[in-house]
Amino acid sequence: MGVSGPIRVVVAKPGLDGHDRGAKVIARALRDAGMEVIYTGLHQTPEQIVDTAIQEDADAIGLSILSGAHNTLFAKVLDLLRERDAEDIKVFGGGIIPEGDIRPLKDLGVAEIFTPGTPTGDVVSWVRSNLRQVAA
Repeated sequence: MGVSGPIRVVVAKPGLDGHDRGAKVIARALRDAGMEVIYTGLHQTPEQIVDTAIQEDADAIGLSILSGAHNTLFAKVLDLLRERDAEDIKVFGGGIIPEGDIRPLKDLGVAEIFTPGTPTGDVVSWVRSNLRQVAA
């Protein structure tokens, strides 16, 4: 992509879900792996998340959703990225997402879904393998 520096990831908690431990664990794991992480905090709207990702020149958005609104929230973030010509920002996520919803979310454009119990090292490895490489 021609961009140097560490991979930049916005980690966000959209909607009304108030449980952020998993998001903070992933944010820390990515940070400890040398990535720049912008954690948006709780109760963010899709618009706020996309605005932050664009302003921060993020490579990816990681959404943590436990509320059951994953289909709506992922779709809205992806729609906003398309509207704002920022489809190069990959979207991945995790949380309480039923197995039957994972394929439809990927068909919408979600790059990857991590379910509870996924080792943080697997998330770090996926991000490294699927986003631009860290400059040497």
